[in-house]
Amino acid sequence: MIYRGNSGARIARLSSALEATSRLLRQKNTQLAHMTKIFDRASEAARMGVWECALPQDTLRWTDVVYDLYDLPRGAPLDRETILKCYPEKSLRILEKIRSEAIATRGGFGLDVEITTATGRHRWIRITASVECENGEPVRIFGFKQDITEEKLLADKMRYLAEYDVMTGLANRSQFQSRLTDLDGTTAGDRPVGALLLIDLDGFKAINDTYGHAFGDECLKATATRLRQVCGDAELVARVGGDEFAVLLGGHLDATAVESLAATIVDLLNGPAADATASDLGASVGIAMAEAGMEPDTLFCRADSALYAAKASGRKTYRMFSPTMQNPLRSRAA
Repeated sequence: MIYRGNSGARIARLSSALEATSRLLRQKNTQLAHMTKIFDRASEAARMGVWECALPQDTLRWTDVVYDLYDLPRGAPLDRETILKCYPEKSLRILEKIRSEAIATRGGFGLDVEITTATGRHRWIRITASVECENGEPVRIFGFKQDITEEKLLADKMRYLAEYDVMTGLANRSQFQSRLTDLDGTTAGDRPVGALLLIDLDGFKAINDTYGHAFGDECLKATATRLRQVCGDAELVARVGGDEFAVLLGGHLDATAVESLAATIVDLLNGPAADATASDLGASVGIAMAEAGMEPDTLFCRADSALYAAKASGRKTYRMFSPTMQNPLRSRAA
């Protein structure tokens, strides 16, 4: 009788413990389901999903959002070789290089890259990855993939606004000054600078006053288009002021070739720019040839002096800088 009673009590206590454990598990499952739901919603809102690749088999597993990023049906079979075809060749080389390095060093990496999805859409994604090891050997690489297309487009727009003239599409004064300031001796980037041309439109103020600013804007746009046509090999073509433009030329052009280009610019910009009524528009061009070790300010001042000389000689022409030319700032002050 005593044995049975003790046995019954133990069973009751065990049953109670099991029930408590069951309730706890149900609570945990409910909490887990809730957190999973929140994570899924947050992932979709952030356009970010989790991915992993088992090593060395390269077996992929993705969450639903990653499938969406590649425009693939959720849960579809994944083949890494097929997925890699979504990447442009240059980006793929970079991805494979840093991925291999991360596996070799048991580290991780981050990469922003453009892909072409299964439906042909172009999308920018941010990939982050970490390598997991067991007994010192890499067994998987995993991380996040996020859609950053809007972020990338916004960054590109802000960069464009910072570096380009919105009206003409040419480089703006800020970019021109930056390129000029960055000149090491007489180089733009890795290529030597041969000359600087400063271009000022003649008669533009009269056209602007006569026909209005809207028509004047059309003249500036037409001028920019013509400059692009004849300066396609230039290091930089910029609008540096209201009706002022600048052209940086490479060192492969000698003085004769530079003067020939200046003459072409004068001829091309002489006459109607946007409409037959604007017949008195023209251009004056100042040329300064770069010399080894020349400071950017010196190159600019020489081109400005040459431009002043072209205007003083009757306009609608060009002049090459010579040491006999007056300093335009002193002349204007006088």
